[in-house]
Amino acid sequence: MNNVNVGNVTASAKKNIEINSDMGEAFGLHSFGNDQALMEIIDVANVACGFHAGDPDTMEETVAAAKAHGVRIGAHPGLPDLTGFGRREMKLTPAEVESIILYQTGALVGFLKKAGLELNHIKPHGSLYGMLSRDPELMRSAAKVAALYGVPMFGLAGTAHESVCAEMGVPFVGELYVDLNYNPAGQLIIQRRPEATDPAKAAERVRRVLDDGLVETSDGSTVSIDFTSICVHSDAANSPAVAQAVRSALGGR
Repeated sequence: MNNVNVGNVTASAKKNIEINSDMGEAFGLHSFGNDQALMEIIDVANVACGFHAGDPDTMEETVAAAKAHGVRIGAHPGLPDLTGFGRREMKLTPAEVESIILYQTGALVGFLKKAGLELNHIKPHGSLYGMLSRDPELMRSAAKVAALYGVPMFGLAGTAHESVCAEMGVPFVGELYVDLNYNPAGQLIIQRRPEATDPAKAAERVRRVLDDGLVETSDGSTVSIDFTSICVHSDAANSPAVAQAVRSALGGR
């Protein structure tokens, strides 16, 4: 599947673009996100594995819900920081990065095996995602886990996510974000707390990038984004409306 980065995208190409969402980000009795509503709209779920959010019961419930809706499932490993929801950077060695991703992915794979499902991909969460995008050495450690399981990595095109995957022969899936801003360098601006996104603006971002391959950044400039998957976060109050607006911009199911 080729990345989308040019104008005049055909209806067929639009149908090949998937919508993914971060799910299972609850803990114990505390529930977050709009997982059930989003399962009706998305194609791929990135399931939290217990470090930034999630717990065994939540993982099992999320896997079962995704299976019931025909949604493919990937691991969403994060930094070991429940209090900060994995959105505070840490100083980690490459070996530590490999270990925390392997540990979390293995936990999810156990529940997938129980449900008779296969791991679809790995997508790092929050600040770990940003750290890997900027540091090829750390990213190589993450890619080793994807290679071990024989699955793609989701990430930002044009960063170490993509270049290291190419170097190591790991399949790569570029993402477009509609509910986070990009800085002028094309990096995501990670927010500590979710904010509601205007569904119309999310749909307009999708339409524009399909037309001319460009996304407006925080200072009003534009960057080119290559992608085959669009992420809609689950934890904003209106995320189902945002996901539906994105689906409509892609021409519906």
